[in-house]
Parts: sequence; structure tokens; C-alpha cells
Amino acid sequence: MQHIIDRFISYITVDTQSDPNSNTTPSTEKQWTLAHKLVSELKQIGMQDVVIDDKAYIMATLPSNLEKEVPTIGFISHFDTSPDFTATEVKPQIIKNYDGGDIVLNKAENIVLSPSYFEDLLQYKGNT
Repeated sequence: MQHIIDRFISYITVDTQSDPNSNTTPSTEKQWTLAHKLVSELKQIGMQDVVIDDKAYIMATLPSNLEKEVPTIGFISHFDTSPDFTATEVKPQIIKNYDGGDIVLNKAENIVLSPSYFEDLLQYKGNT
């Protein structure tokens, strides 16, 4: 579990804020940081034919583990970014054994994630 948490945190701390006024894809140079990180990780986990194009579209193949010929399966994903928020100075919190109460995100600005507003939070009570 810790490996997954560490990987997730490594992604969310990359500032990929987009620029709605840009005429390029991706819309900012900093979005390339995440794209190159993903390319590196794909290679590390054994993906093959890993390529990235001039618009940060990443493609790779997963070698078959079967002896016989099987159809190729494609998994396609993209990484969305938003112009609304930056990841600069993001400080993720890990809430272990969530108790179902409020989660203070920023005490100074009184930013709280509360199940009184986000009822779905209660589904995660007891979880990390």
C-alpha cells in the first residue's frame, strides 16, 4: 500500500497547471515534467516500445506472457490538468484510519473537507 501512496504523491506534487490561453499541446512546459516521469516509469516496469510524441501523447506496449498468439489489447489514458489550481507548494496529507470527522486542509484559511458537505467521505471511515 505504501508504494501506491508514494507513487500517487509523486504525481500530485508535479505542477501541471494548464494555460487556457495557450495554443500548444500540452499548454505549458511544466506539463512535460509529468509526461517524462510517466515515460520513465513505463520503461522501469517493463513496458516496451515506449514513445512520447510532440504533444505529450505517450504510447507503450505490454509484452504478452502467453506462448500462443493472442490479440493485442490497447489501454488508453490521458492526464488532465486544470488552469484553476497550481500544484506549487502542494503538501499532501495521509489520513490513516479516517475517523469520519472533518479534515483540515488549511487551518489559516479555514479550508476544511467535511462529511457534512461531502457525505461520500463517510464511505472511507476506517480507511487510509
